[in-house]
Amino acid sequence: MQARSKVSIIAIVAVTSFMGTFLISAVNISLPAIEAQFEMNAIALSWVITSFLLSNAMFLLPAGRWADLTGVKRMFKLGVLLFALFSIASGLSPSGWWLIIFRFLQGVGAALTSTTGPAILVSAFPQSSRGKVLGISVSAVYLGLASGPFIGGMLTQLYGWRSVFYVASLLGVLSSMLAFLFLGKDEPNATQKKIDLRGTMLFMLGLVALIYGASNLPQSWWIMILGVLALLGFWLLEAQSKFPVIDTRLFTQNRLFTFSNLASLINYSATFAIVFLLSIYLQKIKALSPSEAGTILVSQPIMMALFSPLAGRLSDRIQPRFLTTIGMVICTLGLIGFAFVNASTPVWLIVVNLLWLGSGFGLFSSPNMNTIMSAVNRTQYGLASGTAATGRVIGQIVSMTVVAVLFSMTIGNQVLKNIDDQQFIDIIRSGFIIFSVMNLFGIYFSYYRGQVQRD
Repeated sequence: MQARSKVSIIAIVAVTSFMGTFLISAVNISLPAIEAQFEMNAIALSWVITSFLLSNAMFLLPAGRWADLTGVKRMFKLGVLLFALFSIASGLSPSGWWLIIFRFLQGVGAALTSTTGPAILVSAFPQSSRGKVLGISVSAVYLGLASGPFIGGMLTQLYGWRSVFYVASLLGVLSSMLAFLFLGKDEPNATQKKIDLRGTMLFMLGLVALIYGASNLPQSWWIMILGVLALLGFWLLEAQSKFPVIDTRLFTQNRLFTFSNLASLINYSATFAIVFLLSIYLQKIKALSPSEAGTILVSQPIMMALFSPLAGRLSDRIQPRFLTTIGMVICTLGLIGFAFVNASTPVWLIVVNLLWLGSGFGLFSSPNMNTIMSAVNRTQYGLASGTAATGRVIGQIVSMTVVAVLFSMTIGNQVLKNIDDQQFIDIIRSGFIIFSVMNLFGIYFSYYRGQVQRD
């Protein structure tokens, strides 16, 4: 492949990687403004984020399999088109519930691009450069996270929260143009094009039931149980299927792949809700404007963006598990630090801890993704990428579900602005204690995953 084609592929995947995370972090800053316009309670407000993540998790695994069968580039192009369309629809939402619905559909488009992007990269580059190019992609993810709070805060303050979605739609249109102009077509695939539709539906319905039931505890505990049973049924069905959505042998016979995915799941479960909680904390407790809060929250993803390329390159030379374990330890210490936050915590201390957390996450992510993609053969890149992305998004959902459960168990359906400040701080501290304990288990899986075999 020519150097120009490789540069084009990196640029296209990087833009779409930036696009999704920019929107997630920008919307977090806009949540108080959305709450004020639509009078949404705390649980409904959390679903503005969770609905996007839920559709991601539902479609990532099937999309990875579909991409392996029909073409990763074709699936990628469809994803950017859907993302652009429903970004515009989200900006035009007439109510909070319509916003949640459009966010769900927007997440479908994001799922198709995020499951195929890494597969396109690793197919275009040799293993010796894999950590480097994945590091660039992950860096774009963190640049999106870094710029989202600041730009989202400025847009919300100057033009209202809807402008965030209009900017996201412009990014979607730009990504579509780049993909159709420069990405090219897929090579013919002789694989038999069948997929287990029963397993796919069972997986999707189980995930919806589990997340919805958990976010409405204790009233909907039985729905959560049904979701767990459906997901267990999905696993048993896939183990016997001739055309599975996911190859269960990857988890039962490949420790390197399994432990790497578990480490990622735990790390995202423990860290994703940080921005959600601190965004509300800075605007409600510290009385900062959206742009001021966004500027502070930039601290963490900036460090992620700086460390990811470096960690990716190092993981091509040394065993990735050493880098990922150091990153997990740093993240755990940062989460413990936030468990002591209160109304008088100085802003500079919050910034320092965000910088610390960002460096840990930057050390973890690129080497971990390099390990996951290196643990499978070339014909399984789409599936491995989709599995990794699904684990990441399920981790993000778990993080938001922990917050939703805390809200549900303590304040019920109250609007956030009516909650006592100390009560909200108690929720934050409880959340970070839970996240700290979760991440301790991630350290184990990160270190004991095993060695990457170099070609």
